[in-house]
Amino acid sequence: MNWITNYVRPTINSLFSRREVPENLWSKCSECRTMLFHRELTDNLNVCTNCDHHMSFKPRDRFTALFDGGIFSEIEVPTPISDPLVFRDQKKYTDRLKSAVKELGEKEAMLVAEGEVMRTPIVCASQDFRFMAGSMGMYVGNAIISAAERAVNTKRPLVLFSAAGGARMQEGILSLMQMPRTTVAVQMLKEAGLPYIVVLTHPTTGGVTASYAMLGDIQIAEPNALICFAGPRVIEQTIREKLPEGFQRAEYLLDHGMLDRVVHRKNIKEELVSIIRLLTRQSRAIKADLSPPSLVSDVDKEQVA
Repeated sequence: MNWITNYVRPTINSLFSRREVPENLWSKCSECRTMLFHRELTDNLNVCTNCDHHMSFKPRDRFTALFDGGIFSEIEVPTPISDPLVFRDQKKYTDRLKSAVKELGEKEAMLVAEGEVMRTPIVCASQDFRFMAGSMGMYVGNAIISAAERAVNTKRPLVLFSAAGGARMQEGILSLMQMPRTTVAVQMLKEAGLPYIVVLTHPTTGGVTASYAMLGDIQIAEPNALICFAGPRVIEQTIREKLPEGFQRAEYLLDHGMLDRVVHRKNIKEELVSIIRLLTRQSRAIKADLSPPSLVSDVDKEQVA
């Protein structure tokens, strides 16, 4: 052993050895397979900079981008029985829930909040597809009811971002019962004369599409979002025919009268505010980055002059 072995060789090895890159620095676009740097992707609101594919967006990140200054208040949602049917498939339902909570750091598949968007107060709910495919269980039903009740009590419009694989099979009929429950919640808004706007994101399918996701006064979708009850492959296997190009995608539904708008994620804030202020007969929006309106009285103005 000498200084060459002890010092020179380790130094050379350290210079030429491959450095490990943290896994969370890069994301792969599911559409074009391009590797995207995480900071660039975040700045672009989780939209692929190469093919413009709208990737999954965390509800908390969506709210931060949507609300003025990223400031919002969460609305408490009643927590239902965690495993009413004591369901088990390959794993216990309770274990699946614990795993999702640990991985994502969220209680469930929907987050509800309130705040201002370009100085327009709203209540907003957003589904997280990463949490058990955003499936509609009792908690999601409670979340929509809580959002609707808060909107009625504060006389604010409700905006909902949907992203779901359908009803949650682990809760059986109790999951399906959320369809009429959420329909009643939407009716509360209509009776109160408050706008209910739905933004359908990729994907929105199953029982969610058959209930609250398609009951909005205005239906908006993100580009190329899959929106359907049964998926294209199921339909093709059933009718044994090839489906049209882009079938059940947002643009196809817009052309066939099932949507009012297809809006890019970077434009959704302005679009929502314009629609809300139009429906509630308010003056046009003031951008949140402008200084507050002047509070100087007419007398003060004359004195200054």
